[in-house]
Amino acid sequence: MAMKVYGLPMSTNVARVLVCLEEAGEQYEVVPIDFSTAEHKSPEHTSQSRAISKYVLRKSNSELLKEHNLSDAAKVDVWLEAESHHFDEPMSVVIYQCLILPVYFGGQTDAKVVEENLEKLKKTFQVYEERLCKSKYLAGDFLSLADLSHFPTAYYLLATPHAAVLDEFPLVKAWIDGMLARPSVKKVIEMMKATA
Repeated sequence: MAMKVYGLPMSTNVARVLVCLEEAGEQYEVVPIDFSTAEHKSPEHTSQSRAISKYVLRKSNSELLKEHNLSDAAKVDVWLEAESHHFDEPMSVVIYQCLILPVYFGGQTDAKVVEENLEKLKKTFQVYEERLCKSKYLAGDFLSLADLSHFPTAYYLLATPHAAVLDEFPLVKAWIDGMLARPSVKKVIEMMKATA
């Protein structure tokens, strides 16, 4: 039976789950919900996308969690925490200010808020750059959920006027380009574009 994913693929949280379903080769159905009525805020829709992603990958015995190796699994968890707190948080503000506010609400981008969050992002990218000097991916020389969890917001960063921030971090830029080239990610990006 196909898993039902409630939301729109353009949502970074939904896209994160969809890429895991694609990587796991699972059947799924995207069920649109009505954001205008705050349906996405109802209790049945407030589950965490990272927890759902882990569920999907555990269900399929995916290598993306590295759970057969405690040391590797711990590294994946560390970098998932870094993504959640040091990448996703400032990126969400930049995406809101640069894409959502002006496009969907007709609002004015607050350049100061964007700059403050870009500075936070640069600090994170510096840490990532140093890490990617030592290994191909964040948790080691293997692709994991810690890497793929970055893709939805990284994709939107490239759509903002601030994509050039990556030019200062060539290894991070190459790592993002590699993720965006994966077949699973390309498929989800097409869904994101279709619902934007």
